Amino acid sequence: MNDKKSIRSFLAIDPPQEIFNEIIKIQERSRKTLQGDIRWVRPEGIHLTLKFFGYIHDSDVANISNVVKNSVANMKALLLNMRSLGAFPTVTRPRVLWLGIDGDIDDVINLQMRIDATLENYGFKKEDRPFKPHLTLARVKEPKGLIGLAEAVKKNEDYDAGSFYVRGLTLFKSDLKPTGAVYTRLSYFPFPE
Repeated sequence: MNDKKSIRSFLAIDPPQEIFNEIIKIQERSRKTLQGDIRWVRPEGIHLTLKFFGYIHDSDVANISNVVKNSVANMKALLLNMRSLGAFPTVTRPRVLWLGIDGDIDDVINLQMRIDATLENYGFKKEDRPFKPHLTLARVKEPKGLIGLAEAVKKNEDYDAGSFYVRGLTLFKSDLKPTGAVYTRLSYFPFPE
């Protein structure tokens, strides 16, 4: 569904600037440790994605908004800690290098599952894979040529981007450009205070 009336979108937790500042430091340090064909994600493009919609029509935004508003109606602020380095699918065959998350993670997982299940009633396919909260730091183009990842993962205590309170969710529009994706906020869904 990629036409002029459709938009590429996703629902995410948007970390504050202080977290991005720390992620920049982690990426700079990791660049020195890791060698290989790696494409680093720009910090302003890093989000904790709860649901990727792909291309949707403007009319879908209202249904998504209603589901998300209802889902966050009783949420309290959630504390998340950004730490530990890892890779998907495994450290020995990495495709994605990520920063792990702990804290009120069970609440985030339950919220994501609730939103995902409810959106299925509006024709949005439910996720096949289990939701594993993380922030993508880089994508590995050639896993066999990556050097230093196992050592970096062992030093998890050195990778700490800080903590923050989640106080809402953001629906983003994603425009793909030759220089990378550009993200625009479509809607913000605050948790009740």
